[in-house]
Amino acid sequence: MRSRSYGVPASVVQSAVLAAALSAFLGLFLTGITQAADTPIKIVTLGDSLSVGHNLPANAAFPVRLERALRAKGYVVEVTNAGVSGDTAAGGLARLDWSVPDDAAAVIVELGANDMLRGFDPKVTQRALEEIVRRLTERRIAVLIAGMRAMPNLGINFANGFEPIYPELASKYDALLYPFFLDGVAGDAKLNQRDGLHPTAAGVDVIVGGILPKVEELIARVRRGS
Repeated sequence: MRSRSYGVPASVVQSAVLAAALSAFLGLFLTGITQAADTPIKIVTLGDSLSVGHNLPANAAFPVRLERALRAKGYVVEVTNAGVSGDTAAGGLARLDWSVPDDAAAVIVELGANDMLRGFDPKVTQRALEEIVRRLTERRIAVLIAGMRAMPNLGINFANGFEPIYPELASKYDALLYPFFLDGVAGDAKLNQRDGLHPTAAGVDVIVGGILPKVEELIARVRRGS
């Protein structure tokens, strides 16, 4: 006579336990994927008054407008304003460690305009910018260098020493380059404030529109981990 027992056969119980465990694992795995997809890519703009939003409402500053433009295209990002008005390349270097937190994935380096306006030796500017890019690269942070052009009144010799700094650093450290941060804005009275140097809100929008494809490349590098 076949023995009888109360309850469910052991094989059935084991199958149910395994199914429940698998379901829980898949749930946690999928939750992790969702959370990863929702985690913003953190981009820091390390710059001067051109990116900080000099004399503009807070919502018109370059980092704010850039974040808005990226989010409109579906990117989950946070763009932090780490600009300081009047800052030089050396000033940016001096505050680099606390201006760019450990969770930053990418940095837009927008420095050098004040060095140029003050007529600093381009070699001094280059050394500071190179140290910034080198240290960010060592930290495995993706870098986009925003270039600057020399004012015509400074002469051709100064321009020849200053303007190549940006493409040379981008090439040396495999960083992305946007050749001229004020492209489409410099020299246009309608897009500049009365000082003729700082962009208006409309000028900031032109800058954002110009640099946006390079920032998308920057995000792609972050996603690839390179």
